[in-house]
Amino acid sequence: MWSLWFGALVIISITNWVYHWRNPKCNGKLPPGSMGLPLLGETLQFFTPNTSSEIPPFVKERMKRYGPVFRTSLVGRPVVVSTDPDLNYFIFQQEGQLFQSWYPDTFTEIFGRQNVGSLHGFMYKYLKNMVLNLFGPESLKKMLPEVQQAASERLQLWSTQGSVELKEATASMIFDLTAKKLISYDEKNYSENLRDNFVAFMQGLISFPLEIPGTAYHKCLQGRKRAMKILKNLLNERRRNPRQHQRDFFDYVLEDLQKEGSVLTEEIVLDLMFVLLFASFETTSLAITMAVKFLSDHPLALKQLTEEHEAILENRENADSGITWKEYKSMTFTFQVINETVRLANIVPVIFRKVLRDIQFKGYTIPAGWAVMVCPPAVHLNRTKYEDPLSFNPWRWKDQEINTASKNFMAFGGGMRFCVGTDFTKVQMAVFLHCLVTKYRWQTTKGGNIVRTPGLQFPNGYHIQFADKTTGLNST
Repeated sequence: MWSLWFGALVIISITNWVYHWRNPKCNGKLPPGSMGLPLLGETLQFFTPNTSSEIPPFVKERMKRYGPVFRTSLVGRPVVVSTDPDLNYFIFQQEGQLFQSWYPDTFTEIFGRQNVGSLHGFMYKYLKNMVLNLFGPESLKKMLPEVQQAASERLQLWSTQGSVELKEATASMIFDLTAKKLISYDEKNYSENLRDNFVAFMQGLISFPLEIPGTAYHKCLQGRKRAMKILKNLLNERRRNPRQHQRDFFDYVLEDLQKEGSVLTEEIVLDLMFVLLFASFETTSLAITMAVKFLSDHPLALKQLTEEHEAILENRENADSGITWKEYKSMTFTFQVINETVRLANIVPVIFRKVLRDIQFKGYTIPAGWAVMVCPPAVHLNRTKYEDPLSFNPWRWKDQEINTASKNFMAFGGGMRFCVGTDFTKVQMAVFLHCLVTKYRWQTTKGGNIVRTPGLQFPNGYHIQFADKTTGLNST
């Protein structure tokens, strides 16, 4: 008899728990949606790979069912997903007041609990200003020759090889340049390769968060652990042997760290270096690879881009002199190509924020403590804002403002957390394209297929054969 009572009590308790999971408390009306399975939510559906360049199926299906704002649950957290441009804009403008930057615990484990994306208020602004000193316009003007040299040397090297995997090759180029500027790192001087650990890190960055040996997520955490060990050793070495000349960003932050009353800690410094190294090479290498892929498939765009850069050479007194800042700023069509590339690539598929107090929006309540997930692809592929949104059309940006975020363009974020590395990314892309189209021709040899999980990947790579314009390409 008691066993029957106990069994009934368990069933009632589970039923009650499931009901409350599916129907969260709210001081108002929640956006429509489904919370999925208890604890798991709709996490599996969210991470399901897809080969579409459209709005991610997870989001698109729910937009059709529930509208532009809906609720779900991911990795055990209640989330409101926004594909509404007005709500997105409101979220970015109210950073620090009604919303604050937030990422799931799995992301925090990967990037570090003191990473710049998880810090708020004064500390975030402090670190942002430090980074702008390195990647702001004045510093970039001085870096132009180094960026051009890196692109020229790699392209020349690739032209002597049968084929290169472009994503990997550009990632290596950018990582070497950025690591040199940040920490004066040269892999030839170290027994363990720092970038190899970032590669392992990348393979599990946007994967199902299962911390079991053999899984992509586990490999990701191990990659971070090894990379952080190398960075800490570099920091300790710099402490023992401070440099007076050819100072880099590491010297700058170490000097600040050692000041009496400094707001920095060693953990913040190391997490900052880790995030800067990752963000600088991974996203930019994807953007460059996608730009080359789009240009390869659209000869008219390639023709106009080439004409713009050949005109720059023709207007120089010395065609072999380096790119000037004035020339860089004159690359009008190049910036249109860059904007169109990042609009379609949607390299950052989601942007998270945490709700600080109840928010009312178009009759719905978003409860305090919930997460909101802004979905840039839904904005960038909105047919009411972009004619034929899946087509590569750089001309759509003609006479448009292309240097800021807006309700309909958020490839580099928005609000006070607009990406501080945006100008650095654009410089690298523009300079690389300049070196590419003025001196080389190329053809795809294999690969180029895309998978999103939801992050952008090339599972079979994107293999390119380069050749100097004065020579021909071998047929494949």
